[in-house]
Amino acid sequence: MTKLKQLIEWFDGKERVLVALSGGVDSALVAYSAYKSLGKLSAAVTADYKTLAQEELESAKRICSEIGIRHIVIEYNELENADFVKNDRDRCFHCRTELSEHLLNVSRAENLSLIVDGTNVDDLREYRPGIIALKNNGIQSPLVEVGLTKSDVRNCAKEAGLSVYDRPSNSCLASRIPWGLTVTATKLRRIEKSEIIVRQLFGVSQVRVRDFDKYARIEVNKNEMNLLRDEKKFLILERCLRELGFETILIDPDGYRPGKLNVITD
Repeated sequence: MTKLKQLIEWFDGKERVLVALSGGVDSALVAYSAYKSLGKLSAAVTADYKTLAQEELESAKRICSEIGIRHIVIEYNELENADFVKNDRDRCFHCRTELSEHLLNVSRAENLSLIVDGTNVDDLREYRPGIIALKNNGIQSPLVEVGLTKSDVRNCAKEAGLSVYDRPSNSCLASRIPWGLTVTATKLRRIEKSEIIVRQLFGVSQVRVRDFDKYARIEVNKNEMNLLRDEKKFLILERCLRELGFETILIDPDGYRPGKLNVITD
């Protein structure tokens, strides 16, 4: 039995399912599998909570259109949550606790008894307090229960014909701000704009612009570092990012790695 078939069969016998859909490949595969098994007894929900990049929301909409699953978009403002804004090491726990409350409200309103997310096995190897918050609220992770890694997810998504099978991993914009530095709407906007500029200028597939208040630290995949060596383009980048409020722009020589910013600043 293929891993994709195992995942689809995980939903067999489930009554009505709500999929928390972020716009990435993990939750897309879960939504696909839920719909293949349950059809109209499944739905997907995306939270536009003001730290979600607009491209992620658009991706979520495209995914649901591809799959055929009903898509619900809810809106709220995480910046009204003081525990989240202070940005300590439990920021993701506060974020996912609030998200869970909204998901539970949607599940009750839509009469969808089971809530699932896109957490995969590899996610459990990192510091992810948000996963604990989701689990505390009864949200299940089919990818974990079936034993799928990130690589497995991409392979299954390709097998399923999902256009996002090779989409670079992403996370909420607040993850670009080091613990201990306050999350603000201004920072989130300039991070999103900065990453769009880097991708458009240099054609990189993966980018993070880390916001240290006065300076920006840019991370791209190691195999794309050479793309940043174009001096003319870098001068344009510096000018654009300074207009957004950064005084200094640095390139991280070690490249992009998930969870790299899990530090407290003084």
